[in-house]
Amino acid sequence: MQTIRTAKAMMAWSSAHHREGVTIGIVPTMGALHAGHRALIRAARLSCDAVVVSLFVNPAQFGPKEDFSRYPRKLKADTALCAKEGVDVLFAPPVGEIYPDGFQTTVSTVKLAHRWEGERRPGHFDGVATVVTKLLTLVRPTAAFFGQKDFQQAVLVKRLVEDLNLGARVIVSPTVREADGLALSSRNVFLTPGQRRAATVLFQALKAGRAAIRAGGRSGANIQQVMRKTLVAEPLASLDYLAVCDPDTLEPLAQIRDRAVLLGAIRIGEIRLIDNLLVTC
Repeated sequence: MQTIRTAKAMMAWSSAHHREGVTIGIVPTMGALHAGHRALIRAARLSCDAVVVSLFVNPAQFGPKEDFSRYPRKLKADTALCAKEGVDVLFAPPVGEIYPDGFQTTVSTVKLAHRWEGERRPGHFDGVATVVTKLLTLVRPTAAFFGQKDFQQAVLVKRLVEDLNLGARVIVSPTVREADGLALSSRNVFLTPGQRRAATVLFQALKAGRAAIRAGGRSGANIQQVMRKTLVAEPLASLDYLAVCDPDTLEPLAQIRDRAVLLGAIRIGEIRLIDNLLVTC
């Protein structure tokens, strides 16, 4: 496995492999890799000739009161995991390689970034869209692999790639969960044992909403109330939002027809967790 730390070297590697007709898959990450990332790497390994994993804790997608400085950084463990999984390139640039002196260009998606995570975290999706555009431009992958856990991000990236003709297929893999249903997240390590037990309430709420839909419920407001009832029973959980949305536009659904995505975000202490479920009627 080759470790690349500069934009120039990453572009040179990509150009050389494109000339040879190699298909490239990229798994963009912020490091602190877990089994969810491993699943994405394996999906890329099966689909492409070469796999690039980026490790970059992107300051542009953190707000001033968010946990950028605290976000877990485990370069040694991440490197070992990538090597074990047969990754070809670990792209681990310092901040100055992505945002050099004088950098002043950002990428925005207007409608998809307006609600939910975008509303609660102003500027977050501009940071995501900008860094993804940079990564796809540097690596020029055939395919880019994202997890369903960050559902709004995945929808936004698909729109970004289409709107800007970035050329990559965006492949979204199912959320990887612990045995009790908690979605894997790099932030889970900050939960105390009691908080960790309480954190499963978000998935339980989403499952309650899914069960109500499968039982014939079609009112978005009613499904939302079903989920809320489950969530408020957990005293350690603070509700951020629960929503019943169109999976393509992320707009709220008054009436569910054939498909819906159930979105949720909570806080357990200082830790913010998100999750979702796709439901087909």
